Amino acid sequence: MESIIQIDQLTKRFPVGAGEFTALKDIRLEFQKGEFTGFVGPSGSGKTTLLNIIGSLDTPTEGEVTVLGQSIAHLTHKQSAKLRNQHLGFIFQTYNLFPVYTVYENVEFALLLQHMPAAERHKAVLDALEWVGLTDKIKSRPDQLSGGEGQRVAIARAMVKRPAIMLADEPTANLDSKNSHHILQTMVRLNQELKTTFLFATHDEKVMGYLRRIISLEDGRVVKDEALAPQGQAGA
Repeated sequence: MESIIQIDQLTKRFPVGAGEFTALKDIRLEFQKGEFTGFVGPSGSGKTTLLNIIGSLDTPTEGEVTVLGQSIAHLTHKQSAKLRNQHLGFIFQTYNLFPVYTVYENVEFALLLQHMPAAERHKAVLDALEWVGLTDKIKSRPDQLSGGEGQRVAIARAMVKRPAIMLADEPTANLDSKNSHHILQTMVRLNQELKTTFLFATHDEKVMGYLRRIISLEDGRVVKDEALAPQGQAGA
């Protein structure tokens, strides 16, 4: 297996008033290509902070985080943006779609940032919308979509550039059970077909049922790291 993320003695502190808050403490983890893994724990356990550092949206206070061979602490703003633009995908609990753009234009936006030729963009967008089953919604705008459809557009937008790593922060938080399972089954299929590494931050038991590795966090520390057979795929 190919190691694509290495985390060594990661500590993250934030200033709070005259003092500071330690969000992560001495985290040591490694991830292989093609993993389907989740950070789980209560609110304030550090899971979103960890996801943000892996995604180069934040930097370590101490320690080393290496993503696809690049040290997050030593990247310039331009280098961080390039890493996110070319190799990382993000899915959040709020879909963050552009309200005045169509579904097609929302998905295409990520490729415009890469200056991809128009014909290649068109094929990539259609492929991504086919992955999530929304080819019939190409001309729709976000306010014409259901919550599940909006999150599927967000997945298509994140996956259209075929990122090496997908970071998903509570992606099912605003969805009912049926739509949650549909979204998760789509992610499992993309993980298997494209070998994209998926990392979740979640406390949703539905998500946990699909994970093949669960890393439990409490008060900024890893308290358990277990590989497991997913429960949700067969019966969902």
